[in-house]
Amino acid sequence: MDQDSRIYVAGHNGLVGSALVRRLQAAGFTNLIVRSHGDCDLENQGAVFKLFLEEKPEYVFLAAAKVGGILANATYPVDFIRSNLMVQNNVIDASHFSGVKKLLFLGSSCIYPKLAPQPIKEEYLLTGDLEPTNEWYAIAKIAGIKLCQAYRAQHGLNAIALMPTNLYGPGDNFDLASSHVLPALLRKFHEAKLSGAQEVVMWGTGTPRREFLHVDDLADACLHLMQHYDAPEIVNVGTGEDLTIRELAEQVKTTVGFEGRIVQDTTKPDGTPRKLLDVSRLHGLGWRHRIALAEGIRTTYQWFLDNQAVLRT
Repeated sequence: MDQDSRIYVAGHNGLVGSALVRRLQAAGFTNLIVRSHGDCDLENQGAVFKLFLEEKPEYVFLAAAKVGGILANATYPVDFIRSNLMVQNNVIDASHFSGVKKLLFLGSSCIYPKLAPQPIKEEYLLTGDLEPTNEWYAIAKIAGIKLCQAYRAQHGLNAIALMPTNLYGPGDNFDLASSHVLPALLRKFHEAKLSGAQEVVMWGTGTPRREFLHVDDLADACLHLMQHYDAPEIVNVGTGEDLTIRELAEQVKTTVGFEGRIVQDTTKPDGTPRKLLDVSRLHGLGWRHRIALAEGIRTTYQWFLDNQAVLRT
């Protein structure tokens, strides 16, 4: 990509999309194309094709997606499979038909089997049953991977697909009904501290292990791979490090300054026992994460404190 290349960031208002815009602008890219949902509904094929015909993007970062935690996935399975299928089909189709030079598709680590060997290698895709608590989202993302690979095989579309681990950072969703575990814990501990509560209740046993990547690191990895990777095989994007959910909660508790106790609600589901990505391929391509988890939690909590008026809660 050149500094004046026409670059479309789909989903620029979301956690990942906003980080991509920040990273691209910091790198000196001046010709970014963005549209809010009100200006272009990505589930509307006609609207998407109209956007591509008018703006003629050369490069596309497909970061638009309907995302959420265990509760949201269980409550809205139709939304999670249907909306994501429609959005990615429309953007990938339009990228091919309008002659886009390169497309980057963002999947998720939840595409892998629930009981995949650890750490998870890219070739474990489609080798076992999915985790039931997020299978609708995972199936949509797997379909997106395969559509990118099919377009490359049949029509030569230069499409790459990245599989990020659990993400967090500025711009995250702090709504307890739909958020992921890290922002949900930040909000829970913050509100407990303000109210003087003696305890915070966590879902599950606290024993599952998870890997967390700061969204600004993901954006940096996306830019690096857009510039330096051109193969059909998917690439895991993570830190290669994990911890238990209970250990995460203790870190968040310390960062927020909550002095009460943590109580586990073991009637609630744990999800996948462990989900640690093998990032050997990513490291071989010359990229490693930079933001340590403790630092990332601290800066994300500060963003939460500074942006109360605009939070998704």
